[in-house]
Amino acid sequence: DSNSSSKPNSNNTSSSLTTEQRNALGSASNYLNYMPFSYSGLIQQLEFEGYSNEVATYAADHCGADWNQQALKSGKNYLNSGQGFSQSGLYNQLEFEGYTSDQASYGVNHCGANWNDEAVKSAKNYTHFSDFSRQGLIDQLMFEGYTQAQAEYGVTAVGY
Repeated sequence: DSNSSSKPNSNNTSSSLTTEQRNALGSASNYLNYMPFSYSGLIQQLEFEGYSNEVATYAADHCGADWNQQALKSGKNYLNSGQGFSQSGLYNQLEFEGYTSDQASYGVNHCGANWNDEAVKSAKNYTHFSDFSRQGLIDQLMFEGYTQAQAEYGVTAVGY
C-alpha cells in the first residue's frame, strides 16, 4: 500500500547510517510523536531544521509512519479545534497540509465527524464576526462546503 510506509528497513543497521541520517530519523520520530505530519510536511520540517533534502527524505521514507493514520490524526485535530469544517473543507485542508488525495480521503472518511455538528460550529463562528441574515448564513455555510441540509441544521441550531 503506497499510502503507508513500512517499518524501517532491516538492511539499514544503525552502524551503516551516517550520524546525520540517525539524527534525522530521531527527529522525525520525535516530531511524529508530538503531532501528525504528512510525508511532504515532515520533509519540509526536517529541512527547516537544517537537514538536506536527501537526508530529510531518507528519514521520512524510513521512519515507519503510517501516512493514512497521520492524516486521520491531523483531521481529528482540526475537528477538535472548534472552528468547524465541512467534509470537503477538511479534505481540502488535509491536502493543503501535504497529504495525498487518498490519505486525505482516509482521514475524512475515518474521523468520525458529525457534519451537522461541524455546521453548528461554523455557524457560531460566523455569527461572532458578522451579522448575517438566515439565508446569508446558509449561503456562507454552503460556500464552505456544507450541504443544504447541513447548513440549514447549523443555522437553525444557532437561532436563525
